[in-house]
Amino acid sequence: MGLSLRQPHPWLLLLTLTSWLQPNLSLELIPYMPQITAWDLEGKVTATTFSLEQPRCVFDGHTSTTDTIWLVVAFSNGGSRDFQTPRTLAEIPAFSELLTYGHYMTLPLLPAQLPCEDPVGGGGAPMLRVGNDFGCQQQPYCNAPLPGPGPYSVKFLLMDAGGSPKAETKWSDPITLHQGRAPGSIDTWPGRRSGSMIVITSILSSLAGLLLLAFLAASTVRFSSLWWPEEAPEQLRIGSFMGKRYVTHHIPPSEAATLPVGYEPGLDPLPSLSP
Repeated sequence: MGLSLRQPHPWLLLLTLTSWLQPNLSLELIPYMPQITAWDLEGKVTATTFSLEQPRCVFDGHTSTTDTIWLVVAFSNGGSRDFQTPRTLAEIPAFSELLTYGHYMTLPLLPAQLPCEDPVGGGGAPMLRVGNDFGCQQQPYCNAPLPGPGPYSVKFLLMDAGGSPKAETKWSDPITLHQGRAPGSIDTWPGRRSGSMIVITSILSSLAGLLLLAFLAASTVRFSSLWWPEEAPEQLRIGSFMGKRYVTHHIPPSEAATLPVGYEPGLDPLPSLSP
């Protein structure tokens, strides 16, 4: 007589399925959505980077000193949907997988680096700048500049020292980076400009013209003496010099003493001193 195969008990199948799903069920969802920092800063979003507010106190009550908080970056159009939470450190997707699988993980931080309050004497805005590591060359967990405008979605993932996930936040709203404009698409026609811009341009052009005229006038006055020399005073003209007395220093004193009284040298020819 053959042996009959016994069907497994339903509760045994349920136990097996529960043990297989247990790791997924242990991942707690934190009701927090990452967002761009609210600080009034220039360049919060650029062509290759964006700045997030730090997840301070977000995982409070779920962390230990050896846990790590990761940032998951994914393309919003499918990368975030296809992301599978890693179960070990070896499964953490690197930056090089962004263009292949549409997601990666970066910026590992310890809970002590994200205190609930600002550290004493700390300066600057508390934020996480995604894509800020321009010197990263295919290193693990690289925070290299983002390759395109996106849009991107991000979330934070809490993992223990062995790489097992413990908790995660919600995905952020799509974040689109700035894009440069092609030079040919920039409209330079003055008719597109506002009235105030035209007035300011006209005033600046007039001021520039006045400054140029003032410079030319000052230059003309300064160098006019080189172009048109002034006439010599009438007293200095040749043939019209008049003086009260002209003393010749080359005449010996003995001969100068023989000049008649009242004689004015230079008015009449000198008398001959020869015998």
